[in-house]
Amino acid sequence: MYAGTATATASVAAAALLAAGTFLMSNTGAPVSDTTTAAAGHPGPVTRAAAPVRTPLVIAHRGASAYAPENTLVSVDKAHALGFEWVENDVQLTKDGVLVVIHDTDLKRTTDAETVFPGRAPWAVKDFTAAEIARLDAGSWFGARYAGTRVPTLRQYLERIEHNDQSLLMEIKSPETYPGIERATLQVLAEEGWLDGGHVRDRLVIQSFGADSVRRVHEQRPDVITGLLGTPAVAELPAYARFTDRINPDHTSVSAQYVAAVHALKGPHHKRLQVDTWTVNDAADALRVTGYGVDGIITNAPDVVRAATGTREAIGAPQAAGVRATGG
Repeated sequence: MYAGTATATASVAAAALLAAGTFLMSNTGAPVSDTTTAAAGHPGPVTRAAAPVRTPLVIAHRGASAYAPENTLVSVDKAHALGFEWVENDVQLTKDGVLVVIHDTDLKRTTDAETVFPGRAPWAVKDFTAAEIARLDAGSWFGARYAGTRVPTLRQYLERIEHNDQSLLMEIKSPETYPGIERATLQVLAEEGWLDGGHVRDRLVIQSFGADSVRRVHEQRPDVITGLLGTPAVAELPAYARFTDRINPDHTSVSAQYVAAVHALKGPHHKRLQVDTWTVNDAADALRVTGYGVDGIITNAPDVVRAATGTREAIGAPQAAGVRATGG
């Protein structure tokens, strides 16, 4: 799930409402007429409302990463400023066992590690201490105004989103590279107060592409809501439903039939399995997956998705939010 850069933001946002309007013109949600011939006591065709489409939860991917450097406190704050409760992040372990929030398993794309630490190729996160990573600039790659932005530790990240009263969809990244990362993650969450009843019930989901990693989280903390990233075959879904609550596919691989197949099952908490799809950054795709019935949309541009799905949800009602093209 790769975030878009700031240079693409303006075109994404500018096209959003146009795409939303085009979709809506052909999907107006107008009442449907019953074509049965009028009979005695029935003066004419019966008009019935089209079934409403439920608005999915919008989750800010690595924060509002279309507008600020991904997986940073700045990006989290931008999501908060735009009015979004749920943020997604990625966690990995440093050489000295500290959990840090970064997507790539190497430091090259989003930091200046190659300049600060020449000769340390391939600049893998696992080969650097937390103190070394704390020296890196994780903002200049995105825009000069973000120079000096740092890679946060998981503790710093949790403190910030707690301060913002936000909720967290956390991805355990490349668990095969970091033996024991599930236990380490749960320990930090517990120490930071994120494994109490309120957080576990309403504000935390842990996901991974690694099914074994998701299973380990469930075994160690059965109360925590978990998600499996990817699009498992429908025949495999019952096996995954034993330890995961959500199936989270790439938006290009999802369909209404697949969503229905997931929804037909119950997870380990005896509730219907849910679907959060990623990474949806324009109005047309947001409307498409909303029509499939997904429960959540993970997006770099949460305001664009909110504007599109809000309009789709309540045709004729005031628009939920304006599309903003901010950042640099």
